Amino acid sequence: MSTEPRPVRRFRAFACALASLLAVWPLAAPAALRVAVISDLNGSYGSTTYDPAVAHAVRRIIELRPDLVISTGDMVAGQQLHPPLTSAAVAAMWTSFHATVTAPLESARIPLAVTPGNHDASAYEAFVHEREAYGREWLRHRPRVEWVDDAKYPFHYAFSLGDVLFVSLDVTRVGAVGADQKRWLDALLEREAGRYAHRVVFSHLPVYPFTRGRETEVTADHELEDILRRHGVGLYLSGHHHAFYPGYRDGIRFVSQACLGAGPRALLGSARHAPRAVTVLEIPDQGAIVVRAFEAPGLTREIDRRGLPRSITSRYGTLVRDDLHTVPAHAGAAGRD
Repeated sequence: MSTEPRPVRRFRAFACALASLLAVWPLAAPAALRVAVISDLNGSYGSTTYDPAVAHAVRRIIELRPDLVISTGDMVAGQQLHPPLTSAAVAAMWTSFHATVTAPLESARIPLAVTPGNHDASAYEAFVHEREAYGREWLRHRPRVEWVDDAKYPFHYAFSLGDVLFVSLDVTRVGAVGADQKRWLDALLEREAGRYAHRVVFSHLPVYPFTRGRETEVTADHELEDILRRHGVGLYLSGHHHAFYPGYRDGIRFVSQACLGAGPRALLGSARHAPRAVTVLEIPDQGAIVVRAFEAPGLTREIDRRGLPRSITSRYGTLVRDDLHTVPAHAGAAGRD
């Protein structure tokens, strides 16, 4: 048995764990921002517990001290129809999520920026009380960021961190994004985009499909895509499809997040379910944003792009894996006007 004092043993164990993480997730250059992206953490309908991998992954994220954590939705397990969840049940789910995810990040002073998912804040009329609860919960947990437009927080809103403009879109229903929200986005980007070196947009549902069984659960909104492209948005993050894939199309990287909770799915063109994972963005002052994903819960094994399909084709178009296409500097890093 070791004769070292317990605090020394604990510090040694922590140092070893941190060293193993840094071996595959090295510290960024001083000028770079690091952003961790988590998604789809929920379990079965009404669940107030989380897979132990969720808490483990959160602890690992905190050890690496990112500048920001983004959640692309489905943090709780709402949207149950038969019977609908009571207000008390919805409140209990949020209490559990905050204890598992929100509180540890707040204690570590790491801002958490969220976007609504269909299981959190579905815009369908049957779930209006869940959507209202989502709004109340996140008004109590506003991240400490530089707000650009928070009039509709926590649904669609914009903030900045360093030289990066981040925009959340409220996308919980299949089909084109509402005209009012697209007008808001177009005006926001027209006014603000040129002030930042990078623009990152995130939502729950993606523009294009990524996984088997969810081929039609997308916006397929090419008007939205045109707005993004016109204003130099090079990175669009989404959840809902439960698999990591960094796709590229006409100047924009559409990156799907793996889930941390239940239901990993197989990518289109793949026969095996994707691993649970956390996406990591390294955002330099100059050049394209680096996008990587690390398998949960330990976050020590990087997902090898070469094992992902070379492209994903659907009736809405084709996404090419981003390492097979030269990503220009403006794909996530646009110069000022």
